[in-house]
Amino acid sequence: MKITDTVKNILENYESDCPGTKANLARLLMHGRLGGTGKMVILPVDQGFEHGPARSFAANPEGYDPMYHYSLAIDAGLSAYAAPLGMLELGANHFAGQIPLILKMNSSNSLKTSNNQPHQAITSSVSDALRLGCSAIGFTIYPGSDNFDEMAQQIKDLALEAKYYGLAVVMWSYPRGGNLSKAGETALDICAYSAHMACLLGAHIVKVKLPTEHIELEAAKKIYDNIDKSTLENRVKHVKQSCFNGKRVVIFSGGPSKDLDDIYNEAKAIREGGGNGSIIGRNTFQRSRKEALNMLDKIIEIYKSEVYA
Repeated sequence: MKITDTVKNILENYESDCPGTKANLARLLMHGRLGGTGKMVILPVDQGFEHGPARSFAANPEGYDPMYHYSLAIDAGLSAYAAPLGMLELGANHFAGQIPLILKMNSSNSLKTSNNQPHQAITSSVSDALRLGCSAIGFTIYPGSDNFDEMAQQIKDLALEAKYYGLAVVMWSYPRGGNLSKAGETALDICAYSAHMACLLGAHIVKVKLPTEHIELEAAKKIYDNIDKSTLENRVKHVKQSCFNGKRVVIFSGGPSKDLDDIYNEAKAIREGGGNGSIIGRNTFQRSRKEALNMLDKIIEIYKSEVYA
């Protein structure tokens, strides 16, 4: 695998990591149609845990089969496929080596009550990730939750083990719980703060939601009067800046179901704001295979192009 200068420059920002971890980061950044560009599009399929099978897959029944998601990610030329243990286990041998895998190591479910204390259970191990040939582990943290301290301690231990064995670490940093309002979960100050926390916890790749213009914290409002938050492009730029001045890979969630124009406009704003790409779940697998492949093709072209029309 030949590594582009763009990817070499990204890898130089991870000074403490061993060759094995850098090799796996390189695999993620060099794979698929965006390989070598510094941009990524990842398919995550962990929604079955949180929302249940029907809410996740009934819109496109092919999605009930884990093999479908492997095949979709590979055929679309994506950078990686992320899923919980059982999803990856079902197709791990059949698709071995065909796409980098990210083992999502913790999950929540909508059957429990959480209120201001959202949490996720650890559902797999670093050993599972190694056994399945994964390039990275994935882990969700909830900044704002009353359980955040425990989650931070959990990922501290898991990240240390993963890095020891040469795996990369991807963190879903989703502010939730505590005193945060619903609008605060995607507020610019909170998204940037949460992304920064993930970097401080040792994430190689940070996944966050797209930020709105809303500013949640009273103490931050005066500061954000001097930060241009008028466009999504500028808000993405600020989140990226908050991740060690752009020295960490930052990808943005596709979020709730939306129409294609919104998806394409978001991808364009991520690209122009210096973000590293998209991680799109429901907006991919809840469409038919043909529609999903067409959509992903256009998203990839947006990230590859300076201008998309």
